[in-house]
Amino acid sequence: MDAIGEMVAASGKAYTAYRQCTLKERKKAISAIRTELRGAVMTLAEMACRETGMGHSVDKARKIALAIDKTPGVEDLKTEVLTNDDGIVLTERASCGVVAAVHPCTNPIAVLINTTISALAAGNAVIHCAHPRAFQCSQRAVELMNASVREAVGIDHLVAILPSTGHRVSEELMHHPDVDMIIVTGSDTAVSAAFRADKKVIGAGPANPPVIVDETADLDRAAAAIAQSAAFDYNLLCVSEKAIVTLDGVAEALLTAFARKGVQVLNTQEMEKVEKILINGEGDIARQFEGRSLKDILNRAGVTYRYPAKLAVGEARLSDLIVIKEVKVPIVPLVRMPDFKSALQAALQIEQHNRHTAGIHSRSIARLDEAARAMDTAIFVKNAPFISAIGFDADVPCAFSIASRTGEGPISARHFTHCRRCVLSEAFQIR
Repeated sequence: MDAIGEMVAASGKAYTAYRQCTLKERKKAISAIRTELRGAVMTLAEMACRETGMGHSVDKARKIALAIDKTPGVEDLKTEVLTNDDGIVLTERASCGVVAAVHPCTNPIAVLINTTISALAAGNAVIHCAHPRAFQCSQRAVELMNASVREAVGIDHLVAILPSTGHRVSEELMHHPDVDMIIVTGSDTAVSAAFRADKKVIGAGPANPPVIVDETADLDRAAAAIAQSAAFDYNLLCVSEKAIVTLDGVAEALLTAFARKGVQVLNTQEMEKVEKILINGEGDIARQFEGRSLKDILNRAGVTYRYPAKLAVGEARLSDLIVIKEVKVPIVPLVRMPDFKSALQAALQIEQHNRHTAGIHSRSIARLDEAARAMDTAIFVKNAPFISAIGFDADVPCAFSIASRTGEGPISARHFTHCRRCVLSEAFQIR
């Protein structure tokens, strides 16, 4: 038996044992994971930064801590009960089995922890397939989680990781007959590969989140919210603002508001220099700059960096590739439009029907409603930082995988289950 076959067999055996555990024991396993990982947050964050070459270690630590503390557990598995003259109908969420989880390099540890807690809360075993640029830090996180589960409930291999990485091994894992479910957080290509395995798939595909700022908005509040979110971890999060669409009549005032909030405002020539290095000659994103600091990128582009800015904003055209493509850097293009209708159409064009994340800053209730309906995204944020939608500085459940392709939206334990209906005839009604 090959390495993948052996790992799937071990995970299947672990799942069989775990399936006999009570909900209290699942809670015990998850509590052990949270306790173990809390002591390793900064270590894992620093490992991820070194290995991937992306992001800011303090921000990564915040992401990891968020995943540890705010990922929903077994409480997310709601039981539905219907009683009537004919008896009782009970609908519960049952485990799927062995889950294959394919991860990106942008948020490797936070996604891995979030997925593990969700999968285990639902009663599954999980095998992780790490990105090649994030293997060592992912392996260390899995070692800590598996050891804590083994000590808590006496089951080994409930959390596992493939010993090698790459498209070939991930596809082999996804197509293994004893893998029951797949979750992919990454590109359209990776999600499409999962669909070919012909089993339950959660597909968290690409994004390019636009934010509209209209003339009714509180501009200082809007600028502060965008700065907080887009600067976080050098704009690596898939939900963070990647482009701003505003109206001609308010654009200058908005740029001034950004400057007041410590954002570096770039002129047209500086934005052209930035785009030249971020988009290569073939029109593709220069990945080596993703997740790098503002200072590093501006220095490379030949633009003077103004300390202590963490984010830059500069004007661009709707047709510019830096606007249309999802470039994960702390530089956000701003596009002017003549009116709200054209601004909304521009936002739709930027979002490219990914149906992932979008938002608006406005005091108009009608526009808040119109934009939310038109964008039709899994996450829509009104008058707040986009990162609040996944739990940062907000009383919101943590989710690091946003299933825009398969429609589940922010992922939690209940999405790692099958619905099972039990019908009992007669009685059980006390009305």
